[in-house]
Amino acid sequence: MVTPLRGNWATLLLPISDDDSIDFSRLRAEIDVLIDAQVDGIYSNGTAGEFHNQTEAEYDRVQETLATACLSAGMPFVVGACHSDPMVSRQRVARAVSLEPRAIQVILPDWWPLTDAEAVDYLALIAEEARGVPLVLYNPPHAKRVLTPPELRWVLSRAPTVEAVKLGDGDAAWYASAREHLGGISLFVPGHHLATGMREGVAAGAFSNVACLNPRGAQRWTDLMATDIASCLDLEARLQAFIDTHVWPFRRDHGYSNAALDKLLADIGDWAPVGTRLRRPYRFIDAGEARRLRPIARQAVPELFI
Repeated sequence: MVTPLRGNWATLLLPISDDDSIDFSRLRAEIDVLIDAQVDGIYSNGTAGEFHNQTEAEYDRVQETLATACLSAGMPFVVGACHSDPMVSRQRVARAVSLEPRAIQVILPDWWPLTDAEAVDYLALIAEEARGVPLVLYNPPHAKRVLTPPELRWVLSRAPTVEAVKLGDGDAAWYASAREHLGGISLFVPGHHLATGMREGVAAGAFSNVACLNPRGAQRWTDLMATDIASCLDLEARLQAFIDTHVWPFRRDHGYSNAALDKLLADIGDWAPVGTRLRRPYRFIDAGEARRLRPIARQAVPELFI
């Protein structure tokens, strides 16, 4: 029996060269570091992987690079086949199957938001292409259609190949609704909310921005939640204060994307040669900001950098 998806999953960030090309040598080095960190799994082509800004040839090469390294090392991996165009996403899913991923992640098409019935039909089409490979539904807070826990239950009860959902969490009322409607579904909350999600009995894990900051530290923190949730909640509070004070303003006040924030975190952590650059036309945060924030992050959450 396949073990349910859970734990600390590290996102594959896309190293971009000065000429706007993908630097595959740096990508391979990043994968090697993540494997050596012994994270619970690696996933590709989420928001921070810039799935929305790749050619199909580049998409295939990124997935093949990840799959080759992970299969050789016995590292679980999830392939992101996300795309705003449902036809392109279906084609990506079909090609991903041969790579033998643990699961394939998709978003709901977002040029025009789907109704619940259309979402069920779309996931059925994706399941046909996936040929038995489980699916992860990525439904982030910036999606055109963010499903509530009751809406998710209705859709997922009619889309049984969806094994897990990556989503944004909420307040106490949201957690109560998730417990009522989404029991038995692997829910992946934001990485910097994982201890709260575990305490509330809702989260199976995180496709984690904390792993962007430091994958090895994020793994230690996740493992500790099984035995010392109180200290993990304390770290979470300090981590959220650091992000709210020093990272979130880049989006709130200056309009940088979530991918830019995740790459900033990775450069603050300085654990792999990713860099902060995004592919044009998206703006990236200057690497000097990461250097400025490194000592502040280490003072705020030293446990992540041991």
